[in-house]
Amino acid sequence: MEKTLLIMAAGMGSRYGGNKQIDGMGPHGEILLEYSIYDALQAGFTKVVFIIKRDFEQRIRDMVGDQLAKQVKVEYVYQEFDSLPAFYRLPPERVKPFGTVHAVLCAADVIREPFAVINADDYYGRDPYRLVGERIATLRPEGEACMVGYYLKNTVSDNGHVTRGVCATTPEGKLTGVTETYKIQPFPDGTIRDTNLDPSGVVLDPDSLVSMNLFGFTPAIFDSARRRFDAFLRAIKPGDIKAEYVLPVLIDQMMREEGLAVDVLPTDAVWFGVTYKEDKPFVQEQLRRMHEQGVYPETLF
Repeated sequence: MEKTLLIMAAGMGSRYGGNKQIDGMGPHGEILLEYSIYDALQAGFTKVVFIIKRDFEQRIRDMVGDQLAKQVKVEYVYQEFDSLPAFYRLPPERVKPFGTVHAVLCAADVIREPFAVINADDYYGRDPYRLVGERIATLRPEGEACMVGYYLKNTVSDNGHVTRGVCATTPEGKLTGVTETYKIQPFPDGTIRDTNLDPSGVVLDPDSLVSMNLFGFTPAIFDSARRRFDAFLRAIKPGDIKAEYVLPVLIDQMMREEGLAVDVLPTDAVWFGVTYKEDKPFVQEQLRRMHEQGVYPETLF
């Protein structure tokens, strides 16, 4: 079965303070999305779609796209304001993108097969691609989706707080809800706490499953996403130039209102990314070790 990896690479990276999607992290200057692509291909994915800004295309082609195209099919789609519905009048001062649902919708015309969605600036590990690749191959054409669930303890940063979508599931592993939890950070005593409302923090279960935006869908998702994104745009209040519509919100609405069934696929994999510039040395060291241990070859592509 054909399977597509959809990479969201049009974000702004505001907390990181730069364009982290193309910041070299590997020992030979590899960017994080190269590792994601390598791991996905090892898991049987057959096509890669980049969601980018138009002025970003040549850099992606030069860094990885053209070489990758020698092995699998590669597509480029653009998350720009000109891809918004014709009825919507864009505020002239709006700069921020409209979120991950809009990003995924930008790829609707080039995806006809089951697909996984990832962030370009995250390292997900090898096992999650196997898990999601196997599951999307068996999803019903409509009414089913999946997501990889990471243990909270494997997703925090020592350099600042993070936001995580904490998952609630049935005993059978079906998602029942995602609670966006803000200002999560590890404490010196080894606990992980939510400090959003109390600086001393509320202790969280380190083995809670959280979403890291690694989802699996069929193309049937596009129709509901488009209807709901249009409704989101119509509901934006005048003067709100930062409103976003994100995948966890879409999924929650579809579960409650359309009966979407979402399998949560737990993984022991360690996620890491560059939320803050101070995260970069840690990421670089982890990747260097994995090359030395033979997890990754000298040259990925």
